[in-house]
Amino acid sequence: MNRHGKTSAGIVRRLLRRNVSAVQIIGYAFASLVGLTIVLTAIQFYLDASGVFTSRDAGALQRDYLVVSKQIGLTDRTTGFTDEEIADLAAQPWVNATGAFTASRFKAAIGVDFAGRGMSTETFFESIPDQFFDQLPTDWYFDTSLGEAGDVPIVLSRDYLALYNFGFASTRGLPTLRESEISKIPLTVAIRGYDGHTVRMRGHVAGFSSRINTIAVPEDFMAWANARFGTPGGDTAPSRLVLEVNTPGDPAIAQYMRRHSLDIAGDKMDNGTAAYFLRVVTGVVIAVGAVISLLSFFILMLSIFLLLQKNRGKLQRLMLLGYSPDDVARPYITLILTVNATVLVLSCAVAWGASAMWSDALRTIGAEPASPATAFATGFIVMGAVSAINIVSVRRRMRKDFR
Repeated sequence: MNRHGKTSAGIVRRLLRRNVSAVQIIGYAFASLVGLTIVLTAIQFYLDASGVFTSRDAGALQRDYLVVSKQIGLTDRTTGFTDEEIADLAAQPWVNATGAFTASRFKAAIGVDFAGRGMSTETFFESIPDQFFDQLPTDWYFDTSLGEAGDVPIVLSRDYLALYNFGFASTRGLPTLRESEISKIPLTVAIRGYDGHTVRMRGHVAGFSSRINTIAVPEDFMAWANARFGTPGGDTAPSRLVLEVNTPGDPAIAQYMRRHSLDIAGDKMDNGTAAYFLRVVTGVVIAVGAVISLLSFFILMLSIFLLLQKNRGKLQRLMLLGYSPDDVARPYITLILTVNATVLVLSCAVAWGASAMWSDALRTIGAEPASPATAFATGFIVMGAVSAINIVSVRRRMRKDFR
């Protein structure tokens, strides 16, 4: 039987060599190569370029979060968000979650004794829900049971540290500080309540953020301090909100902000728009490649079916001699797998080479190129699926026409 199988394969291969259209096979291979290369190259470029929009701050809000506030006019008397406005924002399809900045309702100052010189400055505090931080500091908590004897962890904006190093320290002969150094310096947090009573508490810088332009403290501390020292009956409406959004560059977001006279802090919207545009362009390119790949798939199937139809009489005689449809279909399947494997290898090589061409340019703007594993895996999955469909179609056609 093995001898018959080899004989069958040899006969069908000779039939293929005699009747197969090399132009059709080459046409399929070229079209499939172009389509798959476009898809893999677009995926690799998107993964590489996405690094430009990825936040480098592990302890800050990620890039899919927006900080929103109301626009300020000369006649405005309130800047807080009402419950109805917050609910309307939360109901938008591009919003996953909303959180409010809670502001301190007491006067506060931070003091430090550094290098034999004491310094202090009036300050403010804000808190946000913990879920809106990417990674919280390990000691991000306040023990309310200790009260005024507790230690207050603080997250500072990196902008404030830059102002100290390059503005304040440089003009007063003070040493500049690194993040790791300033985190070890003990602070004195002075809080003065509405009744004029002042207490001093211990504090420390628990982390830094390049995305949150505020001085953040834990919500537990803020709730305790506002209840203990805050002005009774003060305005508690949040003046800023943090939104977790699906796509920061969604045009619907900008339209909503303009319609409701809202501002977005920092460059979130600009980066989000660029990232959104990158996703749209990548999607269009991938769609074009997918269409080309789909057309090439039909070209191959048409070529194989025409070849089977052309050799119908000869293949039927083989089966009358005792060969199964699978035996007769095997050379066709071998042809399909060989062509698809060649296309896959060449497409991956071209995508990898294209990534190498633009990787240096991306590194100059702070983006580290991504691993090609995702693009290669996508190509393997696509060609694996195409090959499986080809094989199943050939076998079904063989069993249907030559049974």
